[in-house]
Amino acid sequence: MAQKRDMFDDIIDITKGLSGITEPFNDLTNAFLGNPEAEEKVWNPADYKEKPRANTLPCLACKSPKSSCRACAQICPVNAIEIEDGGIDILDACRKCGLCAPVCPTEAMHTLKHRPKKIYDAVASAATAYETAYVTCTRALKRIPRENEVVLACVGEVTPETWFSIMMDFPNVSVYLPLDICTACRNAQGEELLGDAIATAEEWSGRGMGLEVDASALTCTKRREFERKEYLDKIMKTTGLTVSKLNPATAAVTSVAQRIKDHTKKLSALERTLSMATGTTSQKRRRVLTQNRQLLLSTLQAHPELAANVQVRTPACDFEKCTLCGDCVTACPLHACDLADGGRFAVEATYCVGCGLCAEVCETHALTMVEHDAADLVLPDPEAEKKAAEAAKAHEEAEKMKAEAKKKLNAALDRVEKLADE
Repeated sequence: MAQKRDMFDDIIDITKGLSGITEPFNDLTNAFLGNPEAEEKVWNPADYKEKPRANTLPCLACKSPKSSCRACAQICPVNAIEIEDGGIDILDACRKCGLCAPVCPTEAMHTLKHRPKKIYDAVASAATAYETAYVTCTRALKRIPRENEVVLACVGEVTPETWFSIMMDFPNVSVYLPLDICTACRNAQGEELLGDAIATAEEWSGRGMGLEVDASALTCTKRREFERKEYLDKIMKTTGLTVSKLNPATAAVTSVAQRIKDHTKKLSALERTLSMATGTTSQKRRRVLTQNRQLLLSTLQAHPELAANVQVRTPACDFEKCTLCGDCVTACPLHACDLADGGRFAVEATYCVGCGLCAEVCETHALTMVEHDAADLVLPDPEAEKKAAEAAKAHEEAEKMKAEAKKKLNAALDRVEKLADE
């Protein structure tokens, strides 16, 4: 249902019209005075690229010579990654495409600007404020991005977990890639990674991702609610006046502001929950959760019914073959494996990313990787369980009181009927 216009909408439209008249004069003033803040930005694709960083500690190939993982080196379009003697060397030939990051299961390869949570936050900010948000790359855009456009070195660097969270939380996000833009790109496998990641996320979520191929069709329209919020914030900042929350005109503003706060609270609550859930192994090693796994967990917590759609891999142990050597525990880069309960192999599915290194180092082949749904990844929510228990108790007490009242009523009716017979 369309929202009814009110005084604030009229004032905002008038203000926008006045700004269109005054902006040309502002441009002339800035030109004469040389205001550095008003200088036009210059398009530089390098501003949206970053050389990846390597962390050898969770790297499978660095962790064990038995590992067959060379995903980062294989995906690199210019062979700029070398893994030797337990170390990772990123050569100067690196094109900063970022494709090595999403293929690394343990996030040993990453960039600070485009880590999964950073990408999610950038998209969330754009999608909250604008009617449509776009994720695109430098080759597709070739200009200074607008506020609702998230520019990456290559769209292929977005992981399935990140797309999954975006699809579930923000249905107004689309990918912008003109037709054949990837054909001549040197990031040869970027398009394939993008297709696989989105296909996986769509399968998990049961939703589709929008695709825009025409530059003229790109829009940059702020949500009406967010525009009102900006205007009222400006009033409060300029005049010091506070607009009452009881004013109907601010109802939409509150909902947008609350959505932004809820997003921040959701991430904070997840961090707290995971911090409480993250224990240590029997060797006192602290388990590690990757950002991709955090995004996946947060989405499954909000939509547990989707766990059946998500397929994960975890090791299963044949205890007759297991020698309790502990090689799997030592090799596990995220410390998801453990020998507990008298030396019995155990794995925390929440932390396991299915890299398979534990199975590769097992001399007796006691471990095999098994695919199953993500039901084990839905963490119990103590707060929700408490509320459910309180609701059940209240319902039980209400039913009890109802039964007692019915019993008293029946007794009273019996007495009235007895008196009537007399």
